[in-house]
Amino acid sequence: MPALTRAMRKIPSVVAVGVCLSLFAVPGVAHADDSPTGGGGTLDSSNPTQDANADDKGNLSVTVGTVEFDRSKNGSGASTGALTSSTSWTPPACWYAPMYSPEELQKKLEPIWEAESTGYQWDAEQREKYNAKDEEKGFNKDKSGKGYWWGSYVNKDFPPGWDACDEDYFWVDTGDAPPANIPNAVTPEILAGLAYNEIRVPGTEVTLAPANNTKVNLPTWAWLDGAEFKPVSVTASIDAIGLTATATAEPISLEIKPGTADAVTYPASGVCEINNGRIGEPYAKGKADQTPPCGVKYLRSSGDGSYPLQATVTWKITWTGTGGAGGDLPDGSFGATQDVVVQEIQAINR
Repeated sequence: MPALTRAMRKIPSVVAVGVCLSLFAVPGVAHADDSPTGGGGTLDSSNPTQDANADDKGNLSVTVGTVEFDRSKNGSGASTGALTSSTSWTPPACWYAPMYSPEELQKKLEPIWEAESTGYQWDAEQREKYNAKDEEKGFNKDKSGKGYWWGSYVNKDFPPGWDACDEDYFWVDTGDAPPANIPNAVTPEILAGLAYNEIRVPGTEVTLAPANNTKVNLPTWAWLDGAEFKPVSVTASIDAIGLTATATAEPISLEIKPGTADAVTYPASGVCEINNGRIGEPYAKGKADQTPPCGVKYLRSSGDGSYPLQATVTWKITWTGTGGAGGDLPDGSFGATQDVVVQEIQAINR
């Protein structure tokens, strides 16, 4: 048997990335184009991350296990960005969820067998497995509306482990749990991880006072717009099995790195904790002699250039899900760099 055919038996959906891109449509793992991670049952043409299946006529459809995302409480705007985990944690790479009704699976597999894409013997074994010759009970058609064929879905970003879900389709009656020996069957926690991956938070360009440029040895106040830095959340759900989870990100601190060793930060750690829902404190007239609760003091001029001040907000991630499930996920961070011009204080000789 050709090596490619043997590989396809283990990982039934194969993607070749390079000069060309090809997809072998054989049972088991859903290719990223079939993956629900980017969208949901309601396709949004304004959201390029949404994925769906397309037939040969270009008609879009989704499977019953498609993960739908509610982003109505997510961050918005041109400067928003995705979080970077504070640990080696990554979103789920692949998982199993409802994929096809009996009729849908029959419609998908029979053309493949007719083409003998994986060889006559393999196709014959598949026909026997799904009892395809029985017009009434083949593919569990006698259980239509009472369950689904489950299959594996792949994270569209292809993180490590994306090819680990290589089980063939399996049947689960409505209301029953998937077989205990099936790893990565979808849970609220898996949905929470997928929701985490969809969270977008505001940009982190801090407001500085003085605004346009600062002076050597002059404390510079730094703060963020409190109206923008509020908790955001994304909810992921699979309606077919009544499973849902919400991941919530809440800002907890702002870290400032001046971009040069010739500077001191306020506080000394450079980490400004959230205080009464506010990150830093806006400068106001009469505070020139005060030490800013969040800021920086440069000890040397930037000369003809500038210093790259880096501001990074850390967000605490929690989640809740179906059946009272919930917990914490690793903190995430999102930052940005902005140029700060530092000038010498000019003395006037009389």
